[in-house]
Amino acid sequence: MNLVIHPVAVQYVSQTWPSVEKYIAAAAEFDGEDYTVEQIKVYLTTGQWILVVAVDEQGSIHGAMTLSFINYPNSRVAFVTSTGGKLIINEDSLKQLKFIVQQMGATKIQAAVRPSMAKLLSRTGFYERYITVETKI
Repeated sequence: MNLVIHPVAVQYVSQTWPSVEKYIAAAAEFDGEDYTVEQIKVYLTTGQWILVVAVDEQGSIHGAMTLSFINYPNSRVAFVTSTGGKLIINEDSLKQLKFIVQQMGATKIQAAVRPSMAKLLSRTGFYERYITVETKI
């Protein structure tokens, strides 16, 4: 199945939300401590984050991803804040995603992922840069 990856303009996020909420909710299960599904929707509808969808030839959405951008002195990073869906992570979809975020000024894509996802993403050129740890204060 060939999927087309494309960003959703902020003015269409609310219309698209019913079709992507299940994918975002599934992803948020793993990081419910930092933000909820409702808070993700707020980030998207206010333009603070970007919604990207994977669509088939009939226009059905098979997955969704949310991105934020981080500006460093030497790079602009498209940071994946959530992703969910089936058959949406492959070399073709990554190529499309790279083109999209490059048009938004990104020079890198990063994500904080579980070990199983890191293994999957290593097949598409991602590598482990560092390990994130935390403690509550």
